[in-house]
Parts: sequence; structure tokens; C-alpha cells
Amino acid sequence: MSFYVTTPIYYVNAQPHLGHAYTTIACDVLARHMRQRGEDVFFLTGTDEHGEPVADAAHALGIEPKELADRNAERFKALMPRLDVSNDFFIRTSDPEHEARVQQVLQRVHDNGHVYKGLYEGWYCPRCADFKVENEILEGNLCPIHEIELVREKEENWFFRLSTFQGPLEQLYAERPDFVMPRRHFNEASAFIAQGLQDVSLSRARLKWGVTVPWDPSHVFYVWFDALLNYYTALGYARPGEDLTDRYWPATYHVIGKDILKFHTVFWPAMLMAADIQVPDHVFVHGFLLGSDGRKMSKSLGNVLDPFEVIDELGTDALRFYLMRDVAFGSDGGVGMDAVRARYEAELANEYGNLASRTLAMILRYRDGNVPATATDSELTAEFDGLPEHVASLLDRAEPTQALEAIWQRVRRCNRYVEERAPWVLARDGGSAPQLDQTLASLAAGVRSLSVLLHPYMPASTARLLDALGEPEFAYSHASFPASVNEGRVSPLEPLFPKRGQ
Repeated sequence: MSFYVTTPIYYVNAQPHLGHAYTTIACDVLARHMRQRGEDVFFLTGTDEHGEPVADAAHALGIEPKELADRNAERFKALMPRLDVSNDFFIRTSDPEHEARVQQVLQRVHDNGHVYKGLYEGWYCPRCADFKVENEILEGNLCPIHEIELVREKEENWFFRLSTFQGPLEQLYAERPDFVMPRRHFNEASAFIAQGLQDVSLSRARLKWGVTVPWDPSHVFYVWFDALLNYYTALGYARPGEDLTDRYWPATYHVIGKDILKFHTVFWPAMLMAADIQVPDHVFVHGFLLGSDGRKMSKSLGNVLDPFEVIDELGTDALRFYLMRDVAFGSDGGVGMDAVRARYEAELANEYGNLASRTLAMILRYRDGNVPATATDSELTAEFDGLPEHVASLLDRAEPTQALEAIWQRVRRCNRYVEERAPWVLARDGGSAPQLDQTLASLAAGVRSLSVLLHPYMPASTARLLDALGEPEFAYSHASFPASVNEGRVSPLEPLFPKRGQ
């Protein structure tokens, strides 16, 4: 079975920031988990390089848009290994192969009769590269996303007959209540459609930085239509000499931020219908990361949490864990460096790291590094019963935060088990050897199960721990808590999450 997950592609008019890391890590968790389960996975990310925002940013620097795109695309590419992200392809919308496929698809939309030429006049946000309808505009004629004054623009464009797809979109939403997730964003998209759809601009005449309209070379495609198609076009050339479209399309999950909901939940499926292409399975919409002042993070507001600061101080796995743990995926939530440090100390160092260290140390000390081959404790087995299936069901619904909470409840349960069984007391009583064997075997089984489940979230740390347990295997079948364990051998391990200052 195939699983295809995408991030939105990121504008190259600025450098990477925490929001890019957040979305990309979430997609990586889903991709890694599905690979553990043996699914045929394709994970796409990349950069959105055309349109007015990029052209304006480049001209402000006194350079050409292509130079800015090349410069910042490399910064986004370099971000991926720093985040330990396992993407299968990185698309750039300036790729010639992408541009050619955009022209092919939109030529089909044209040939199917869904395009016409007309005069457009409206309020335009140059940073969104979007015309705003009246009920979207804030008081003072401001953009609802960027809170900058809108510009009145008028030009002759090619139009996409979005209004034609009013009925088909209503039918899609009626038949597929999980097409947009979570439900509140499904309702938001449905309400937008219910207001009545108006035709939208498909091209720009005065802009030159974009994909040329094949039936009218004096125009380039409006950046959103070019960008949205990346999810489809990438499959045609991601692997040289091979077209992966039939293998992976339609996408399982497009993961996006809520500020681009309209484009992905209304424009995108309508455009696919117009081109006779199947719509994706799901669009999952996550919320905003908020600064300490409760506002969306913005460099201009000075409330940004720098992902590189977190990585430099606490490591990549700490950033990955924090972003999936602290804010329920799909909701807005505040983040900050103090909160990162608090999670690191309380949960990574004191709970998971401490559980790992104690378990390995006690097996090394009391059994010379040999995991006892014996039955595990039925009480602890019951605590883990059904956990891998529950985690899988949550991640099937793109709920990584909820899945992580379910795992973490068992991390805490294993720590309580250590205190309840007190292996150091059992070790002093020669008659308690069977109980000590069972305790150590149960802890080894628990740590192994937890580490397999946590691997998509913290791949480097869990790999080190599973190696130390003598079981360097991430397949999901190893996430089950066994009724008994076979003898194995553990090795010493430096603290996974050293206390700060050590």
C-alpha cells in the first residue's frame, strides 16, 4: 500500500524559520511511522519560487529573482538534514520539469473549457500574492494574514472558471467528511464554498517571473496555480527515467498551515477536477505557533523561536520532540525557549532518558549485561496491550501529538514500575532472583517497545538506545510488548539527554 505525504512548498523570499521546521517534522513523523509499518512511502517537500513576493524581495536586494531563489532554496535544502528529515524528493518550482508539467496540466484545463480571458480588478496583497474578497478584508483595508494595506489592482488576465465547480465541490465535501481535517477547518472550507464561488485569476500579464502560459506567452501563471501543482508534477520526475504518478497519486496527506487553507481546500481540488485528475485523500490543516505575546510568530514582531538555537543547545531530537509534544497538532499554541528547556529536563532527561539509563545500568550491574530470558510481568504487559495499534490509528488520522501522549503515558508507567519493584532491593536478596529476572526482562521489553514507537519522533536517540539494547530494529512488529523475552546482551550508553550544564 502506498502512502504519499507532502509539506506545503516554502517561499524563497526569506530564510527558513520555525514554522517550516514544524510542518516538515510533522510530515517526517508520519512518513517514518508508515515506513516502519512496511508501507510504500513517498515524502515530498520543496520551495515555491515564482510570483510577486519573490520578485519583490529580489528587486529589494538588487538581484534577479532566480538568484534569490537559488540562494534561499539551498538554505531550505540544508535545513532538511539538520532536522533529520527523510524526504524522498525536494522540488523547486523553477525546475524545468515542473514548469513543463504545469503547462501540460493547465493546457488540459484550458482545452476542457475552464479558462477564459477577462478584466480583473480587486484588492491585492503582494505578500500573499492573492486577491482578497470583501469579507476577508480587515478594517482599514488590511490583509487578514499580513496586516498590511491592500493594493487596488486592475489588469487583463486569464480566468479559471472556479464557479463551475460549486456543485462538484459541495458534493466532494458531502461525500468525504474527512477530506479536510481537523473538522473545524472542514467547516471553514465548507462555509467558504457555501458563500458562492467566483471565478479567479489564472494568469498575470505584467509579471515575468513565473511559468509561461502556453496558449498566451505574454502571460505567466498566477503563482498559486503553479505552486499547487507541485504535489502532482514532482511524481513525474522525482526519480530519473521513472514516472511515479500511478504509484503514489492521489496523495494521502497534504499537510498545510491554516493561512493557506482556501487555496488547498477550494482552488486545488477544483483545478484537479478541471484537469480530470483525482483529488487527494486528505488535506490536514495545522495551526499557528504563537510567540510569548500570543501572536503568530514573526521576525518583524521579534517573537520568533529560532529552531537552530534549539538544535545547537539541546539537539535535533529535542526540537522534534518539543514541536510534536507541546502544541496539539492542528491547533494554535504558544512556544518558547523556556518551554523547550522545561520539556527537555522534565521529560527527555528525567523520564525517558532516565528510564533508559537505569534499565541498562541495572542489567549491566545485576546480570553482567545479559537480559534474562524469562516471562515478562503480566501487569506491565497489560499496560502495553493494544498500544502499537492505538498509536497507529492516531497517526493514520495525522494526530502525532495525541499518539506521542499515549506513548509517554507508558514511559511514566515504566518509571513507576522501577520504583514499585525496586530492583536494587531484589538484588540484595538471593531468594528474589526470579523476581529480579522478571523485572529486568520486563523493563528491557518496555524500553524496546517505547523506543520503536518513539523512533519517528526522535530517530537518532532511539537508534542509539536500541543499539545499546542489542536490538537495532525499527520495524513496527517490534513495538509489541512480548509475553517473554529471549536472552540478549546490552552495552553501556552515555546519557541520551544529558542534564544541561553536564
